[in-house]
Amino acid sequence: MNAYLGGIVIGLAVAVLWLGIGRIAGVSGIVSRLNFVRTEYWRWGFVGGVLLSGFAATALLGWKLGDFNPQNYAWWWLALAAFLVGFGTVLGSGCTSGHGICGMARLSKRSITATALFMLTAMATVTILRHVWGG
Repeated sequence: MNAYLGGIVIGLAVAVLWLGIGRIAGVSGIVSRLNFVRTEYWRWGFVGGVLLSGFAATALLGWKLGDFNPQNYAWWWLALAAFLVGFGTVLGSGCTSGHGICGMARLSKRSITATALFMLTAMATVTILRHVWGG
């Protein structure tokens, strides 16, 4: 049930951003262009809304944010993961939100291809980590 509600909230956020100011909700692009010099308040509002909605869901709906504990991971492992995610969004000219949600809704061939590659890479990663590496 939580996944359905989360999907609805993401869909509403994407629709409000598109219909409200004509912007595509590609999170990596929005975050990478945050700055204090050129004031684009909508970017700060979007990022703030994403962060606050997670806390609101835990408070109002009793959702749990997960049991992630950074002390269970080596700092270099987390840094490597962050680098690879950032590199992937640059290499793919966008992230899963921009391509997978907005781009596919617009039937963009580039976004459909990128999303297919995201999914294939995720499946390969899980297969290797669980069945080859034994994690």
